[in-house]
Amino acid sequence: MSVMAAQNRLAEAAPAPPALLVEDVSHSYGTRRALEHVNLHVAPGRFTALLGLNGAGKTTLFSLITRLFDVRSGRIRVHGHDVTRAPGEALRALGVVFQARTLDLDISVRDNLLYHAALHGIGRREARARAADVLAEVELAERERDSVRQLSGGQMRRVEIARALLHRPRLLVVDEPTVGLDVASKSVIVTHVRRLVAERGVAVLWATHLLDEVAAEDDVFVLHRGRIVADGTATTLIAQTGAADLRSAFSSLVGPAP
Repeated sequence: MSVMAAQNRLAEAAPAPPALLVEDVSHSYGTRRALEHVNLHVAPGRFTALLGLNGAGKTTLFSLITRLFDVRSGRIRVHGHDVTRAPGEALRALGVVFQARTLDLDISVRDNLLYHAALHGIGRREARARAADVLAEVELAERERDSVRQLSGGQMRRVEIARALLHRPRLLVVDEPTVGLDVASKSVIVTHVRRLVAERGVAVLWATHLLDEVAAEDDVFVLHRGRIVADGTATTLIAQTGAADLRSAFSSLVGPAP
């Protein structure tokens, strides 16, 4: 066997790196410790839920993953790329929907997407084609020329998801995306993101405190007061805690759930 053939075989046999790997990450705001030795991973093509009450540290962790904050203790990798040492490669593989709305309300839906495309170095013609595709996926193609201000809260969230997918990332991180939305809007968003996982193999980290958004087979990490206190599939956590359902399991780990 040639050296090149042997190298190719080894490359094929090597397991793919996690879509997201968080290793021993801590973070403080002055004297207040927000995260304490957090370890977490998202497998390629999996829907992973990060469960925690408000104030658990979910948004702080997302700020570190997305480079809004510097990682000062521990390490974070996106598809094998260290967010500190190789931020360009890491961020190109990452799509983000923040908890706070980040669209420009006074320009059109399409122009919001085109601006995002320009930041990723996507040419104007290609950007227009991609914008049309992602808006069609979230069933908002007919609203592309409307200003964002004219949309409902659920529609704005769908535009943010479309924008996050414009540069075709392999990992999507979503922070409390359905808070404040009506039941129908929540269902549309959850269904769409799960379809991305099932049909495209996009890995998802979904941060929430709403337990009805988690399915039995999902990977789950429970974050409480800055620490990961449990992990496993939802079914596994229920069995390990001897609970009747995920809500009871969550309550046994962190106290009463909302």
